[in-house]
Amino acid sequence: MPTLRPTIHTISPAFSCLRPITEVVHEGVQAVVKAPRPVADSDREQVKRLHAEGKSRNEIARAIKRSPSTVSKIAAAFEPPLVFDRAAEVAVATEVRRADLAARRTALALTLQTDAEQLRAQLWEPCTIGAFGGKDNVWTDTRLDRPTFQDQRAILAATGTAIDRSLKLAPAEGSEGVEQVRSMLGTLGEALTRAAGDDPDDDGSADGG
Repeated sequence: MPTLRPTIHTISPAFSCLRPITEVVHEGVQAVVKAPRPVADSDREQVKRLHAEGKSRNEIARAIKRSPSTVSKIAAAFEPPLVFDRAAEVAVATEVRRADLAARRTALALTLQTDAEQLRAQLWEPCTIGAFGGKDNVWTDTRLDRPTFQDQRAILAATGTAIDRSLKLAPAEGSEGVEQVRSMLGTLGEALTRAAGDDPDDDGSADGG
């Protein structure tokens, strides 16, 4: 019976210079991870200046090209520490938006007031009305010294609506001004209603529509 003899494998001299894999990985990680840029006095000065200008932490970080966490560390190192009050920032932003909306409402109120004045100016101005009529349904224009009663009432209603919307957007100082405007419009409407019955020019043949 043959005798079994163990076979011994030796490492080739060509691979004897291989280094442990842990050493290679460690050096690779060190090469990839760069050391953080140290905080310079210029960074501290910029953080302090921008903070005094009311800039937020993120705004300062973008300005000095540092991370927000680095900015926080720089701010905390001051005595007393520089604090970024998020609630205050939100309050300021809210107030700015409120002021912007108020300005836009005021501008719209002025536009509506202008619309009301332009509508009111048409109330007693000469105008041309027209209507289809006759056997052939022909359009006919008629020149009037002023709008018909129906058109005057429509003009007055539109004027009142424009004034009302304007006053809601930008209320007059004190309620008396609002009531005076409404009283004036009501009185004018009553006068038009009384005049309608005695108007010889308004026979209902043209409605101005």
